[in-house]
Formats: sequence, C-alpha cells, structure tokens
Amino acid sequence: MAWQPPEGMDEYLKPTKLCDCDNDVLRTRAKEIIKDAETPKDAALKIFSFVRDGVLYMMSPLDTKASRTLKKGNGVGVNKTNVQVALLRAVGIPARYHHFNVKTEWHKGIVSGFMCNRIPDIAWWPAWCECYLGEKWVACHSLFDKALFEAMLKKGLVTREQIPTIDWDGDNDLILLKHWITEDKGIFPSLDDVFRKAQKETQRPVVLAKLFGWFVRSLSNRHTDKIRKF
Repeated sequence: MAWQPPEGMDEYLKPTKLCDCDNDVLRTRAKEIIKDAETPKDAALKIFSFVRDGVLYMMSPLDTKASRTLKKGNGVGVNKTNVQVALLRAVGIPARYHHFNVKTEWHKGIVSGFMCNRIPDIAWWPAWCECYLGEKWVACHSLFDKALFEAMLKKGLVTREQIPTIDWDGDNDLILLKHWITEDKGIFPSLDDVFRKAQKETQRPVVLAKLFGWFVRSLSNRHTDKIRKF
C-alpha cells in the first residue's frame, strides 16, 4: 500500500542516482516489508525495523546505491540511511537525510584496529533518516542492528548513557550518535548532494576510496561480525 503524501513533498519522494527508490526490486521489497501496515506510521516502523536488523552494520563503499545495499544486506551507517530513505519513498512516505559530522572514536573496538586507526578523527559522511509523519519530521536512525548493539554493550564498547536505546516509537526523534556529534550540517533531500557538499569542504574522497578498499573492508567486517556474535 502507498499513501497520498502531503503537497510540496516531491523532492522528498523522487529517486536520485544513489537513492534509486524507483528500482523495481526495491519497490517490490518495500511493499513486502509494509504488508498489513494500516497507517504511514505503521509502515515507517516496519521499514525502520527491517533496515535496523535486516541490513547489518558492515564497512561498505559510501556511494553505494540503495538497491545494491538492499541486495547485499549490509552497509555502513550512511548506506543504511540511504536504503531506509529509498524504502520509505517507494511507499509514498516523504523521507530525507540529516547530515552531520561526528567524532569517529565511537568506532573503536567495533571495526578493526587497522581500520579504526586510519579513519579520520571527524567523519564528514554520516546522515540519519528523517520521515514525515503526523505533520512533522521525525528522526529514525537505524545505524546499529540489535545483535551488534547488544554485543557492544556487553563488551563495554558503548554505554547506555551514550546510547540509551536503538528502539524507535514512530513519534519521537531517535538519533544514536548524539554523544559524538561535532556539527549539524543540515537537511538534504538527496544523498548525492551530501557527498558533493562534503567533497568540496574536505577533499577526502580519494583517500577514503583507498581506505575502504575491498580487502581492508573484508578484514574489518570479519572483526565486526565476531563482535556481533559475542
């Protein structure tokens, strides 16, 4: 089921190069995920739960299309946000990206030491998802899958004071990395625009392309998966 969105929301519903919400496979999967949902809020909650726990947190190229992330079933935070936005748009729920800079110290112990030591101190690429429900925008950050988060707590990699919950109620903002945010970069309808802005400001994409090479990502993801199974 798709809902009739409010007027003036076209830019938060249209596909882009990275947010390919018009992809047939993605659209079909979105309909399956929200099956039996009676309201946009119900649908948004189902999509949130699917992305949070069904798309595992793993290192992946930052500029991966939403349909590709969906197929792989894993990605970094911005990949998960991108597929979440795409699934929401595919069922007629306006969604956007809230871009921010964050201290990367929160990665410590979650990704491999080799990777962690080479990630810049401040990450310029993160974004959380916001969707339009009940005549307001609500943040619904789906960064950590439940298994990984619970293992992080057990190992002392994060605390409840830093991240009180990863559950979202559909009414209130859920922003998981508040403790580490250094700068709010604002709202964007397109992830493509987020990367273009970040590239102008930081000139880091070439460095990160080398950093996130397949072999390095693979080693780090093995480490993350061991944490998840702790």
